[in-house]
Amino acid sequence: MEMFFSALPLLAFLLLPGVSATPGGLWEDNKYGRHSSEVLHPEHNCSWTCMLFTLQWPGGFCQSLYKKTQCRIPQNISSWTIHGLWPLRTQRCCSCWPMFPSDVQELEEELEEYWPSLLKTKPCSHFWKEEWIKHGSCAACVEGFNSPLKYFQICLKLRHQFDIYGLLRDAGITPSCERLYKVAEVQKVLVPHVGDKHEIQCVKDEQDRQVLFQVKVRLSRNLTIGCDHHGDTNGGPAAGPGPASGPGPAAGPDPAAGPGPGPPPPPGHPCPPDTPFFYLPIKHEEPWRPCG
Repeated sequence: MEMFFSALPLLAFLLLPGVSATPGGLWEDNKYGRHSSEVLHPEHNCSWTCMLFTLQWPGGFCQSLYKKTQCRIPQNISSWTIHGLWPLRTQRCCSCWPMFPSDVQELEEELEEYWPSLLKTKPCSHFWKEEWIKHGSCAACVEGFNSPLKYFQICLKLRHQFDIYGLLRDAGITPSCERLYKVAEVQKVLVPHVGDKHEIQCVKDEQDRQVLFQVKVRLSRNLTIGCDHHGDTNGGPAAGPGPASGPGPAAGPDPAAGPGPGPPPPPGHPCPPDTPFFYLPIKHEEPWRPCG
C-alpha cells in the first residue's frame, strides 16, 4: 500500500483567519502566509519537487562535533529530534523574509521538545531562525508552507508521524554501549514507515567507530513518502545566505553544527552496509561521553 502523509492539514492551514486579501495585508501579516509570487525573488522559481526530512539522534550528534564539549542535551530530550526539512533544489533561497520569535510563539514549547538546539552556544530560537531562512523560505513557495508558523507546524506533524525511537525500540533496537547493529536491521524496521529511499547516516567517534547519527526521509512537496524526481539536485537542499552548502555536516557546516573553533564537524555519511555501528545512549550530564 502506498504510504503518504495526509494533505488535509495543509489545506486546513490555508483556511486560517486573518489572511488579508490585499497585497499589503499579506506582507504585513506573514504569520498566516504570503502568496508564492510574493515570497520568491524574481529569478527564483518553485521547480523543486523533493524534500528531505532529517531526524538526528542526540547521542550521535554529540559525536559529530569537533569540540564535543559544546554539545548539550536538555533533560527533557530522550528521543530523536528534528534537524530540518530541506527542499532539494539548486537555487538559493530568498533571504528577504525574516522570522521573528512571535511567528512561532504558540509552538515554542513543542519545538523545544522536538526541535531543540543541541549546542551550548546556540539558543533554540537562533537555530529555528536559521533553519527558516536557509530552508523554510525556499519551501514557502508552496502554499501549505508559506509562513514560518505553517512550516514549523508541518515539521512537528512529520516528527510525530516518524517516531524513529519507538519503531526501533519495538523491534528490540535500543541505545547501547555494547551492542552493535547493522544497516539491514534498521532498514527492515524503517522501510514500511519511511519508504525505501531513506538514508541512514553515521559519524565516526574518537575511537574511529561508526555511530548512528541521522535518518533522512525523502518526501515529495505534497509530503508523499519516497520522492524520486531525477530533475532535483543531488547535492542537497537550497542554500541560504552565504556560501552554498547542503544539509548538516554531510555537506558542510549547518546551523545545527554551529561555528565553534577548529575545523568543521566530521561529515555525516551513509552507514556502511557491512560495518556494524553503535547506537549510543543519551547521557545528559556529559553527552559527549555517553559510555564514560
